[in-house]
Amino acid sequence: MATPILFDVHRGRCDPEQPQIHADDLSVVRGDGIFETLLVRDGRACNAPRHLERFVGGAARMDLPEPSLPLWSAAASTAAAAWAAENDDADGLLRLVYTRGREAAPASADDPQRATSLVMVGPVGPAAARARTDGVSACLLERGYPTDFAARAPWQLIGVKTLSYAANMAALRHAAIGGFGDVVYTSGDDFVLEGPRSSVVAVDGRSLRTPPIESGILPGTTVAAIFERAEAEGWSTAYTPLRPDDLRAADSVWLCSSVTIAARVIRLDDVDLRRDGDAPAAARFADLASRAVVLA
Repeated sequence: MATPILFDVHRGRCDPEQPQIHADDLSVVRGDGIFETLLVRDGRACNAPRHLERFVGGAARMDLPEPSLPLWSAAASTAAAAWAAENDDADGLLRLVYTRGREAAPASADDPQRATSLVMVGPVGPAAARARTDGVSACLLERGYPTDFAARAPWQLIGVKTLSYAANMAALRHAAIGGFGDVVYTSGDDFVLEGPRSSVVAVDGRSLRTPPIESGILPGTTVAAIFERAEAEGWSTAYTPLRPDDLRAADSVWLCSSVTIAARVIRLDDVDLRRDGDAPAAARFADLASRAVVLA
């Protein structure tokens, strides 16, 4: 089994077998922190500028001390290169983890180094490769709030990639009980939102659609990279409200995320979304998505 690579942003490389977080770290007792997950390929962290931009924005939303972009960027680059060198250029999963630190002495703008600031790289699990090649089945689950809720309740941190992922993991366990591999959230007013770990993209011909972030979802770094590459290659793109029926009627539906990149939704609830002869078109989108993320 590959040995993880671990860096403290301020102290450099650490022994991954030694504890790095105190028992009273606010990530442990409160889920008080943010994270980002990136694909490592060919010794580099893919799509890093977009992830770092979202990382800084999330820190601001949570009143965390502003993370130093040069420090985090350097640590991520060094960790990615070390992973590639020590693992024969195998793909890796890189995480940035930033917490408020210890409950007894949390970080502040005056003392930012009290924050827990870690970069780690480990292997990509087999589930990601299976999802890329075989697709996933997904069920629709209502998240319980309308699409204007984020604007009315900014303190809920909707659209921030926090460490508080218990509800997302519970949704995935609920889906698994019903025989599904993933989830597509819907709003209380029946619009498509996102997956617990992904953004939703509907494809019709060379037209791509995804829900707008104003509906109360995380700004998708992978979708942003895909849309930029698609537009450069003559595809049309749109951030627009989608209903579940729009997904059922689309040529194909995809869950896009940093490490899996693009997993086709082959079944949505009890509806098979595959069409006769649609494999070449699906392959074209998968290729576009892969190139977009790897080159970003």
